[in-house]
Amino acid sequence: MTTVSTQNPAPRRRFGGGFKLKLFAYALVAPVVLLILGLVAYPFLFAIWVSFTDMVIGSTGNFIGFKNFEYLAGTATFWAAIRNTIVIVLVSDVLKLVIGLGLALLVHQNLPGRGIFRSFLMLPWAMPAFVAFLTWRVLYQPIGGGINLILNQTGLYAGTVDWLGTRTTAMASVIIASVWRGFPFWFISILAALQSVPKELYEAAIVDGANTWQRFWNVTIPSILPVIIVTTLLSSIWTANGFEHVWLLTAGGPSDATMVFPVLAYFGMQTQRIGEAAAVSVYMLPVLAILVIFATSLMMRREE
Repeated sequence: MTTVSTQNPAPRRRFGGGFKLKLFAYALVAPVVLLILGLVAYPFLFAIWVSFTDMVIGSTGNFIGFKNFEYLAGTATFWAAIRNTIVIVLVSDVLKLVIGLGLALLVHQNLPGRGIFRSFLMLPWAMPAFVAFLTWRVLYQPIGGGINLILNQTGLYAGTVDWLGTRTTAMASVIIASVWRGFPFWFISILAALQSVPKELYEAAIVDGANTWQRFWNVTIPSILPVIIVTTLLSSIWTANGFEHVWLLTAGGPSDATMVFPVLAYFGMQTQRIGEAAAVSVYMLPVLAILVIFATSLMMRREE
């Protein structure tokens, strides 16, 4: 006679080793995620919400829809800020690229004392921003300023130029100071990229009969292009969001000749119109998003 066992089979383990490993990984990532949500996501979403309210200091404000955006779009200062921000970003980045690339190619050569020269070129970037731009403000002073003194003593120009107080010179003065402060970042980034280019590529190009220009255009530029794209993206975002270089030199003047988005938002904060100031910042989001998407697409195309 066959006996059928009525004993239940051994219970299955509900949580295997793989689940515990995933749980441990989530536990390690959780503090970082919470930190990002608290320091980035919440202020970002809150600023967008505030831009749709009439909030002022001391009150929570009421939802008013797109009225802040409509008001800004109807002011001449807002359109001046758009135009000036675009001009400063484009002109500054082009000049920083040219200067940074040229100096990186120079220092990349086997020249005597290039280590000291390399360190000297990083001084503008190492200097605190407010110190750098206050120094430039002193140089631009119409009476006793260093630039006017040099022009007068060398005989290049006998008059006095109010570099920061004249519409025709204010923007150029801000751009020059911004380029001086920011070109070392381009220089050190491109120099690092140049040092990573394999020498075999240049040797193969020489064997193929390529001259100096052909080696630069067909070997150097394609090799350092990813770094240039990333540097352009970062520099554009920093310049568009930059506050010190305009505020310390011109405060957006004269007559909105150098007004940019960050200074316009700061004026909204000064007048306690928090909702309007937040709307200025939100207006910048599409522009910065386009820059990020464009740079990312270029990088992805190159990788493919």
